[in-house]
Amino acid sequence: MTDTTRETPVMLTRQSFVSDQEVRWCPGCGDYSILAALQSMLPEIGVPPHDLVFISGIGCSSRFPYYMNTYGMHSIHGRAPAVATGVAVTRPDLHVWVIGGDGDMLSIGGNHLMHALRRNVNLKILMFNNQIYGLTKGQYSPTSEQGKVTKSTPFGSIDHPFNPISVAIGAEASFVARTHDMDRKHMQEIFTRAHRHRGAAFVEIYQNCNVFNDGAFDTILRKDARPDMLIPLRHGEPIRWGTDGEHGVAVNQFGEPYVCNTVDVGVEHLLVHDEHRQDPTLAFALSRLATGPTMPTPVGIFRQVERPVYEEQVAAQVALALEQNGPGDVAALINSGGTWRVD
Repeated sequence: MTDTTRETPVMLTRQSFVSDQEVRWCPGCGDYSILAALQSMLPEIGVPPHDLVFISGIGCSSRFPYYMNTYGMHSIHGRAPAVATGVAVTRPDLHVWVIGGDGDMLSIGGNHLMHALRRNVNLKILMFNNQIYGLTKGQYSPTSEQGKVTKSTPFGSIDHPFNPISVAIGAEASFVARTHDMDRKHMQEIFTRAHRHRGAAFVEIYQNCNVFNDGAFDTILRKDARPDMLIPLRHGEPIRWGTDGEHGVAVNQFGEPYVCNTVDVGVEHLLVHDEHRQDPTLAFALSRLATGPTMPTPVGIFRQVERPVYEEQVAAQVALALEQNGPGDVAALINSGGTWRVD
């Protein structure tokens, strides 16, 4: 893909987005796969490095901006969506990506994530979910399963875990998807769709932490397990999977999706996936098919709908204020009302 925004066109390749920093994650970490998938995808969308910004919080995944030959900021714990919102509102011409882990985004950063999604800020938010705190050496996280024994829960976690997809849909995110670090092609497809979406795009990525939570997703991501354990969501198609499509999703008398055998209900009675459905109820129900990565789990795009983008609405209000009132007077504002002088 060619970058045509420069005076002299430059052919974009993966190397165009690779920084001069040594990539330093634990050998075998799933973050390497995610980084490679994104750097390989970016040349195809044709956005040059100087029009991209990567904002991260704190955690292993948050080293991402160092490894990207783009603008970026390694911000503070949980605040990446807030910092990224500031960038997106003041520079709507840029493409802003947010990188964080399940601990960073769903614990101290849960408030910022929720509001960035409900406001529909034009951000591409990638949440690496390894169900553990990796950087701080293996404490349980907001997505760790109940009973999880860690350094901070020696008798097992009693906390009920978050379902990140349910959280995002509940916050009215206009784009919600899930992928995993074992399938580069699928990651690139999801990342490309997220990039094309106007508004807040939330992508959960199952990512293996081979040091502190190795094999957390093996039940569904082992190569031999995937045909029976991964439920592909394809818009406009019946939800079915398996080597011969023998598994499916149907809806019961209460409107609840459930896993079934295709032959028992018939293909014509399987649920047809509609990612563009404005009402989020069905997308939320699909997010509840699996209570954890130990049972058939949907992957793909749960929801993709159009609604007003936050920074465009902010710009419209600013333009209206200027039209009606003219430019503001900062000095007059500061000296309005009660003032005092300290000598």
